[in-house]
Amino acid sequence: MYKIKLYQYSIVLSVCLAFVGCKTPQAVTADTNLTVPESFGTISKDTVNMSTTPWKNYFKDQNLVDLIDIALKNNQELMITLQEIEMAKNDIRIRKGALLPSVGIRAGAGIEKVGRYTSQGAGDASTEIRPGEEMPDPLTDYTLAATAHWEVDIWKKLRNSKKAAVSRYLSTIEGKNFVITNLIAEVADSYYELLALDNQLEIVQQNIQLQSNALEIVKIQKEAARATELAVQKFQAEVVASKSMEFDILQKIKETENTINFLLARYPQEIKRDKSSFLDMKSSEVQSGIPSQLLANRPDIKQAELELAAAKLDVKAARAEFYPSFEISGAVGFQAFKPSLLFTMPESLLYNLAGDLAAPLINRNAIKAEFKNANARQLQAMYNYERTILNAYLEVSNQLSKIDNLNKSYSLKSQQVDALNRSIEVSNDLFKSARVDYFEVLMTQRDALESKLELIETKKNQLNANVHVYRDLGGGWK
Repeated sequence: MYKIKLYQYSIVLSVCLAFVGCKTPQAVTADTNLTVPESFGTISKDTVNMSTTPWKNYFKDQNLVDLIDIALKNNQELMITLQEIEMAKNDIRIRKGALLPSVGIRAGAGIEKVGRYTSQGAGDASTEIRPGEEMPDPLTDYTLAATAHWEVDIWKKLRNSKKAAVSRYLSTIEGKNFVITNLIAEVADSYYELLALDNQLEIVQQNIQLQSNALEIVKIQKEAARATELAVQKFQAEVVASKSMEFDILQKIKETENTINFLLARYPQEIKRDKSSFLDMKSSEVQSGIPSQLLANRPDIKQAELELAAAKLDVKAARAEFYPSFEISGAVGFQAFKPSLLFTMPESLLYNLAGDLAAPLINRNAIKAEFKNANARQLQAMYNYERTILNAYLEVSNQLSKIDNLNKSYSLKSQQVDALNRSIEVSNDLFKSARVDYFEVLMTQRDALESKLELIETKKNQLNANVHVYRDLGGGWK
């Protein structure tokens, strides 16, 4: 009779568990359909890619190479990223540990006094340990046992969680590579900014000397009644304005030096550099390869791809929460009411072994909510992956266009500077012979100064564009 009832209960339980396993929500499939164009808007489909060049070979200025080398050793943001890698590595250990049985040791001592007129008290009172020796009252309890617990991963929930942790660990490594790429670009940008400011300062100082000479000529002409006080004051104002510009540039130089020192994680000190050859610096030849190479070269794209893979595994793990879980637990050890009897065999020996099959049946809202969240995070990761690829392509496309336009602009500005330099000499000669007035001389000097400063700024933008296209193609971290 009891066997029949037990069999019936087993059938009911099996049906309930099967029902639970079948009535689970469906996961959303997050498969990206984004395809990159075959080229960056050019006819050439050359696969040679400058991103494969190590950064020490890409940058020709040894002073810059030394600065980048220090930054990669000391930069705090990079050190923070390395700690994120360690945390992700530890998370793998946590997930791996969940797959294995957990074993522990339990030691305990207690005392219990129950009422004599209870079923337990009456039973203890009538129990003899040995002839003529009743059970102690109150009753003490001493235990020393090894315990074990293991969740059998029948639905791969724990294994998928471990795989997700591995993917996130690999994504943190790609995150570190992305930080390295950007750090190299930041140091190079600031270094070229510093060189440009040095050269602008030199141009302004030369202009101050030129304007001061012109001021002295005007003063002499005034004494000879060939110029007015207005001309003297105009030239004086130009000299003062240029000196003010000189101090503005000196402040920018100090701030840029400190920016580099911050990236190198050190207190303010002078940045070693060669100030003389800035305008003679040649930009590296641009070899962009093909857009599909971005998928392998850009660390941020690989990071987004790994995050997407981890999110898909999270969905599988969250779905497994709807299925029955099977847990095995057991213990073996010694238990007695007196320490001297604790290791008496076999009377003090204890052991147990149990299997537990359980599944959520009613009020599964929390599990459903977490499953939906996992699905939403999967879609987020997919959209982020697609956006990262699109952004990478557009960044490279912008930089290639910028390099082309800056090269053309620099050529024209060089011609402008040459023409204005000649015009300064001509205007000074004409002014000395009173064939032009002071206003034309002032305007010529002002135009020449602006054009020279713009030429230096264009050169800086050229060099920075080459740095940026190297970074955007995924160079620097290898």
